[in-house]
Amino acid sequence: MPIATELERRDSTVLSLLVLYCALLGLMVGSFLNVVIYRVPRKLSIVRPASACPHCHTTISARDNVPVVSWLLLRGRCRHCGTPISRQYPLVELATGAAFAGVAARVGYRADLPALLVLVAGLFALAVIDAELLILPKRIVYTVLVLQAITLLGATTYDGQWHRLVVAALVAVIWFGLFFTLNAVSPRALGFGDVRLSLVLGLGLGWLGVGYAILGFFVANLVGAVIGVTLIAVKRIARQQPVPYGVFLAVGAYVAIVAGPELLIPFHNLQWHL
Repeated sequence: MPIATELERRDSTVLSLLVLYCALLGLMVGSFLNVVIYRVPRKLSIVRPASACPHCHTTISARDNVPVVSWLLLRGRCRHCGTPISRQYPLVELATGAAFAGVAARVGYRADLPALLVLVAGLFALAVIDAELLILPKRIVYTVLVLQAITLLGATTYDGQWHRLVVAALVAVIWFGLFFTLNAVSPRALGFGDVRLSLVLGLGLGWLGVGYAILGFFVANLVGAVIGVTLIAVKRIARQQPVPYGVFLAVGAYVAIVAGPELLIPFHNLQWHL
C-alpha cells in the first residue's frame, strides 16, 4: 500500500476521533448551556443551587443528568413527580454537540479550535435567549468575549501568527463602531445588546479573515430579511415588531466558520483558509 494512502487513512481516523470527542464535549457543554439559558436572564447563579425539578423541587441526581440519554430513559418526565421535562433541554444538547462536531470537522487539530468552540457555544446560548426573551445578557456576552480573547491569545502564542490577532482586534473595533452608529441612529432597529455582541463576532470571525467577517454579516442579514419578510407575509409578526437579531448574527457566524472556505473562493484575497 502506498505510504501517502496510509497517511491519509491515519489522518482521517484521527480527524474522526476529534469530531467524535468534540461531539461528546458539545453534549456536555449543551447541558451546561441549558442552565445558563434559564438562569442568567433571571439573574440567578449558575452554580447554586443544584439543578432541580421546577415542580417538585427535587434535586436532579447525576444519573438523571446525563445529556439526552437521561431525558430519553425518563421519557421526558421527572422521575419523582412525573412532570413533563421540556424538549428544549435535549434539543439544546444535541444541537450543541452537532455544532461542535461541525466546527471540529472543518478546523481539525488546530490551536484555534478551542476559541471557535467557545464562540459557537456562547452564540448558541445567546441565540436561544434572544429568541425567547429578545435580550442578549451582557454577563454572557462579556464572558464569551474574555474567554475568546484568552483562547485566541493562546493560539497566537502557539503558532506565532500575531498578524491574525491584530486583524481580529481591528475587525472587532470596526464592527463595534458600525453597530454603535446604527444603534445611535435607530435604537429601536438595533439594540445595544447587538452592539456588545459585535465585539465577540468581530474578534472571532476577524481571526479567520476579513472575508469571514463580511460573510458572517451578509448571511446574518440575508437570513434575517428572508425570515422577517416571511413572518410578516403570513401575519405572524407585525412590520414594526422587534426581531431577535442575535439569532441571525449567530447563524451568520456559524455559516461563515463551517462554509466560509467554499463561499469565499471568489474573494480569495480577503480570507485565510480554514
